[in-house]
Amino acid sequence: MESAKKSLQLIDANVEISERKTSESASDAPTKTRIRGQEKLAITEITPQLAEEKDQLRKPVNKTHLINKLNFLNFQDGSILVNFRHRKYGKTVSILAKPQPCLGDSLDCQWANAEDFRQIRRSYEFTNLMLADGNKLILAEPQVIRIDQEGLCFLLPEICFQVSTRSKTRHLCKGITVQLIQNSSLFSGVLIDFNATFFKVELKAIPPQTFEWINTDTTVNLILSGAQETLYSGECRIIRQTPSNKKHCYVLKPLKHQISRFKQKEHRSQRQELTPSPDIVFRHPFTKKMTFRKVIDISGSGFAVEEDKNNPVLLPGMIIPELELNFANSLKLKCRAQVVYQIDHNQAKKDQSLKCGLAILDMDIQQHARLIALLDQALDANSYVCNPVDLDDLWDFFFETGFIYPDKYALIQKNKQQIKETYKKLYNQNPHIARHFIYQEKGRIMGHMAMIRFYENTWLIHHHAARKSALNKAGLVVLSRIGRLSNDSHRLYSLHMDYCICYYRPENKFPSRVFGGAARAIKDISRCSVDSFAYFQFKQEHIASTDLGGNWRLTNTGPEDIFDLKSIYEDTSGGLMINALD
Repeated sequence: MESAKKSLQLIDANVEISERKTSESASDAPTKTRIRGQEKLAITEITPQLAEEKDQLRKPVNKTHLINKLNFLNFQDGSILVNFRHRKYGKTVSILAKPQPCLGDSLDCQWANAEDFRQIRRSYEFTNLMLADGNKLILAEPQVIRIDQEGLCFLLPEICFQVSTRSKTRHLCKGITVQLIQNSSLFSGVLIDFNATFFKVELKAIPPQTFEWINTDTTVNLILSGAQETLYSGECRIIRQTPSNKKHCYVLKPLKHQISRFKQKEHRSQRQELTPSPDIVFRHPFTKKMTFRKVIDISGSGFAVEEDKNNPVLLPGMIIPELELNFANSLKLKCRAQVVYQIDHNQAKKDQSLKCGLAILDMDIQQHARLIALLDQALDANSYVCNPVDLDDLWDFFFETGFIYPDKYALIQKNKQQIKETYKKLYNQNPHIARHFIYQEKGRIMGHMAMIRFYENTWLIHHHAARKSALNKAGLVVLSRIGRLSNDSHRLYSLHMDYCICYYRPENKFPSRVFGGAARAIKDISRCSVDSFAYFQFKQEHIASTDLGGNWRLTNTGPEDIFDLKSIYEDTSGGLMINALD
């Protein structure tokens, strides 16, 4: 008997220490309150006891505002919390009730689950009711007219109180499955609610698993998934747990407020602040609710938005499968994005906000071209990307700048009609495989450069030209736009831009200095390589015979020829040509 008493005391001490440790590590944890019925109310971390003790947080609310909120809850099929206190022990229990349409001074409610009331009606007495009001609560102490197994009827007070919760709103989630991994053990469950600081998950243990396998002092890896894909994964710390027989609820705190989605670039994409600033619009992957945020700055590879510090919904690491960039409801661009960081923004303001950065993971190639074109126009009003072109002016520009010189024209003049038709498709039908950059002053083309997806994952840079009067500016502007597009776009799968190539004559000083100079500066042929080519004029009669004379002949290429080519190239050059030319 003595040993049994000692064991009991030891267990009680451990429980007390464990609870104290948990409460100290979770400063935002709510005071424990039993809530009966299904949780369909926006969860806010406050209890009736806390509300009553925090008189300084109360803000008076008139009856009209209360009635409007109650009718809105009825319209949304929502619930209120009806609070009861034990007559002897002071313990508080909250039961969910459905408010009926409220037209005057009285309010009728029906229990969400009548069994909850039957279990407490003998020992508990009514104290007050609470309902969500954004990230705050409205606390009312009405006079009870009737209370029975079906529901209750109140006489609403003239004044009630809005109670500040001093914490972030937690958002209920729908259809999100959870995988929690720790020390090679995997537990499954569902995501109940979340904010940008905490997750609340419900896990089940499948034998031989037990919840003792989860060490609350060690971090866990959390994976959140929707119906079709993974939406979040990250390392978390266990803040607290609520045990039951077959399922446990855990509150988890993400450990990272910034992720490295891509390898860090030496030259970051240029962020711009636009006026008017666009908005992002998306259906939140966890809550399934439409979400709107204002964009602070934007580039071709990502953007930053402003978050409400008291109601954040953008969690670093979270993937948004479909997001819309809305420019004054006139231009709408869709993309796939991921939240990559969250930081305090403008701390000087009393209403501090959060700045959240999002990376564009993928975007339709045509919509991305529109985004780049808009950003270029905002940066320089004379810079155009994939704009409609008067082809007569373009041909005049090519001849005047010497881009089409006599020898080159001699090679193409027999096929000039087909070439004109090809350029018409490239410049005015805006195909997925082509991009052109034009610097234009008062409608006159001053500089030009273009790209075409010439191989599977390789874009060819070509047709760089500028009028002499604008050579120092227009030629460099379109060149910089090519660089900017490549820097912003090469990570997007839809563009298939693993490589950029360009052909130039070594005696042509400008491209030799720019492209050849880049290779010499980088000094790494695995990142930028230059190879010399021989070329000749191809004529139709060349394919009349496979016998080319001497020891030369034309044959079909086989796998062994490609293998030999790779071996020779790696021995003589070791550059990127074989992969880039597919």
